[in-house]
Amino acid sequence: MGDHGRVAAVADGTTGAPDEETLPVAAVARRLGVAPATLRTWDRRYGIGPRAHTTGRHRRYTRDDIARLELMQQALLRGATPAEAAGYALRASMPHVPEIVAPRDGGLTLLREFSTRSTSVMGLSRAAMAMDAVATQQLIADSIDTLGVVTVWNDVVRPVLAALASRWAQSGECVEVEHLVHECALAAFVGATPLVTVPRNPRPVLLCCAPDEQHSLPLYVLRAALAREGIGTQLLGASLPTSALAAAVRRTGPAAVAVWAQLTRHARSAVFEEVPRTRQRVRLFACGPGWFTTELPDRVDRLDDLADALHRIEGLVGVPR
Repeated sequence: MGDHGRVAAVADGTTGAPDEETLPVAAVARRLGVAPATLRTWDRRYGIGPRAHTTGRHRRYTRDDIARLELMQQALLRGATPAEAAGYALRASMPHVPEIVAPRDGGLTLLREFSTRSTSVMGLSRAAMAMDAVATQQLIADSIDTLGVVTVWNDVVRPVLAALASRWAQSGECVEVEHLVHECALAAFVGATPLVTVPRNPRPVLLCCAPDEQHSLPLYVLRAALAREGIGTQLLGASLPTSALAAAVRRTGPAAVAVWAQLTRHARSAVFEEVPRTRQRVRLFACGPGWFTTELPDRVDRLDDLADALHRIEGLVGVPR
């Protein structure tokens, strides 16, 4: 199973074979390079989770379960939507449906069909590997116009960044390509952010990273998505000290504060405990995969992904159009 975690014996109460080895969700997430919340979403929405749950609420994944997830991830990296990728992975793991893997007409495999349907991912990959910054940024911007901000982040940019990060982890190569895509994506999402002169929310939404957290790109995606819905924000960026966030809350009286944490070691609940209470209620949101294992104060809502963050924040702070 690699260095990310050794398999453990099935806990008492599983419905699978008693000697079958399994991994918990956190270990599987590390193995695949995704957030644990993503695995829960794939299970809940698309049924691509562990076939045999333990008693209680804990998921444990067998080798076959992980193999299905790897098939899904391969399809995502080739441009499939999550629903398409999940359908492919589920059907490809069923031996009685061979045409899913090898179509009867002898044509392309389903993965290649996914690739042709998503020219955005393939085009972005080619432009990035060629170190063509102009084409890379233009492809992201064009995809945003066609598909929308959150969809482009989830289904176009993130798969490419994940593939590059995986290549770097395995071989030490393509760091420069990953940085290029990051900077071009940042420019494209900033360019896709309209200036909200008359926001639907009388009080702004503060967006920032947890102290020491440098992964701020998802916040720019969220800001762009909120701005396109007429929600006014104040983006305070990466690695914001707790004292600075408290000062910003006092100065602006926001309707909500969303704190992003990509890495678990930066997700410390103390950042919320230091947010001052104001006369009007301030909604507090913990956004990003880093918060998955952090115990949060009662007044803090956990948001699994950017789509969830967009809908929850808009619904809570936005005045209807």
